Amino acid sequence: MVLFAMAAIGITLASAGEVWRTASLREKEAQLLFVGHQFRLALASYRDRSPAGTPDTPATLDDLLMDKRFPTPVPHLRRLWRDPMTNSTDWVLVKPAGRITGIRTRHSGQPLRTAHEPRDAALSGTTAYSQWVFEAEPPPETPAPAPAAPTSPAANNIPSRGTS
Repeated sequence: MVLFAMAAIGITLASAGEVWRTASLREKEAQLLFVGHQFRLALASYRDRSPAGTPDTPATLDDLLMDKRFPTPVPHLRRLWRDPMTNSTDWVLVKPAGRITGIRTRHSGQPLRTAHEPRDAALSGTTAYSQWVFEAEPPPETPAPAPAAPTSPAANNIPSRGTS
């Protein structure tokens, strides 16, 4: 009886451990999505607030913490967030032209989440956390100004009625 009790306790603890591991991984995924969004917002802020003639992407993550291109330094990111998957600040920087356009985690595990919110739609279909790249969203397109409506016939060199 003691052996059966020990076996039952072992099976119960093993299943509880698996449930805890899955819950922990889901929490880390949610935290990674939050932190990734913070970096997206910071990269977009850096780009949108760039003075004319200066690069619109940072060279280092420190540039997001304290942007010294202004007389009073501007923080685009409150703090250097830790990667919840690796528990470090050692992010993989996406630098296609030598300047940071995005970040991703070093963790190569398989994600539990397959469906994402619209802002994270680019992450759908990935098979590893290291494929979750967080880049600034493209700037909103400004609509072309509508042509001004004529205010008076004289404004368009149109003779008014009654005059020849």
